[in-house]
Amino acid sequence: MKISELIISGGPEGPEAQDLTEAGPDAELRQLLFTESQHGQRLDRALVELVPEFSRSYLQQLIDLEGVVVNGAVARKASIRVKAGDVGVIELRPTPQSQAFKPEAMALDLMFEDEHLMIVNKPAGLVVHPAPGNWSGTLLNGLLAYDASAMNLPRAGIVHRLDKDTSGLMVVARTRAAMDALIRSIAAREVSRQYVALAHRPWLGRTLREVNAPIGRDPRNRLKMAVVDIDKNPGKLARTDVELLQNCEQGCLVRCTLHSGRTHQIRVHMASIGHPLVADELYGGVTAAGMRRQALHAFRLAFIHPFTRKSMVFRADLPTDLRQALGEWGLSYNEN
Repeated sequence: MKISELIISGGPEGPEAQDLTEAGPDAELRQLLFTESQHGQRLDRALVELVPEFSRSYLQQLIDLEGVVVNGAVARKASIRVKAGDVGVIELRPTPQSQAFKPEAMALDLMFEDEHLMIVNKPAGLVVHPAPGNWSGTLLNGLLAYDASAMNLPRAGIVHRLDKDTSGLMVVARTRAAMDALIRSIAAREVSRQYVALAHRPWLGRTLREVNAPIGRDPRNRLKMAVVDIDKNPGKLARTDVELLQNCEQGCLVRCTLHSGRTHQIRVHMASIGHPLVADELYGGVTAAGMRRQALHAFRLAFIHPFTRKSMVFRADLPTDLRQALGEWGLSYNEN
């Protein structure tokens, strides 16, 4: 019996009490009795006191999955208030998030690895880190399968991310010391990250342009980021240098150098100057030249190795879809 099918008609000793043990093999149904100490609290906070061995985040997930019944009704929100004497049931079961950090074997395109770090060439379509809608099949899952010791590192050693549909180079730490050092280097802007992007509309004006515009959550659409006025809306300073590589009637091929690492930074900055990326529908682009995902590729990554102190420079060839798109528009790309 699923918890959503339970109707508590007689309290914890009522006629449904026998049904409360009928959970699945990976779940446990536990009875709840809210007392004076929980009176007036939010449901999620009260559950932390009644089921203290689990985190509040996990208990909120169970509520979202309709895994909690209070006084015979499925609890729909973590924010509802409980009263002394309320009774209920909670189904303690694995959630997608609780199962997300598991090894999953996958082919990894490794450009370099030593005992400290590795360089991964991420394909388009691969999510970097588990999140709602993608709790499995991520790069993190693949890293855990490749090296079991990655389980001991936050985010399996991932120190920066690429969007799901952006391809290209990422550095991943293999030890906590390397992770801390790489995070410091990125924060100090000592890691050079360059991208190639195919954008709509021919480029006009000088070939090198500095886009210095704060980025924050779009106040009109919380699913997007936007250039914002930080005097009026939350946001962070962001800078992208954009250099024209080639121009054509349909659009332009540019090289973007990051000087900060805001969410969707290049996509937002390019759209803000009137050149949304090809196929980036979230920020004003449209499908063109055969591209089915935003035309963005992290082609170059350079930094000083945190332990050997050697200069490390890596380049990743353009993926097939982006190379074919350039051909459709009569453009070519010199990878040097």
